Amino acid sequence: MTGISTHVLDTSLGRPAEGVPVELALHTEGGWQVLGTSATDSDGRVKDLPAVEAGSVVRLLFDTGAHYARKSTEPPFFPEVSIVFTVAPAQQHYHVPLLLNPFGYSVYRGSQ
Repeated sequence: MTGISTHVLDTSLGRPAEGVPVELALHTEGGWQVLGTSATDSDGRVKDLPAVEAGSVVRLLFDTGAHYARKSTEPPFFPEVSIVFTVAPAQQHYHVPLLLNPFGYSVYRGSQ
């Protein structure tokens, strides 16, 4: 089993993005099966998502609209960010940070 964690940073503010809802889902023949949900803590981190089996294709879905609704009356350009990746058999853990701003985002495979 492979652990999954994430970290969301609001680069427009230079601060962690607190309270961003995050969903972890598994790709199956029938579509996406939600495995767990959480929200970023005061440091922008999510550490309590369930582990997944090696070889799985998974999706992290970030409700960025909820984050920006607390900050602005303007609707966000990206109301959600979906990151889909394959879990390699030899990996014990994946850390997937999201760098977010109102008009763009970047994601990478972190080291934890």
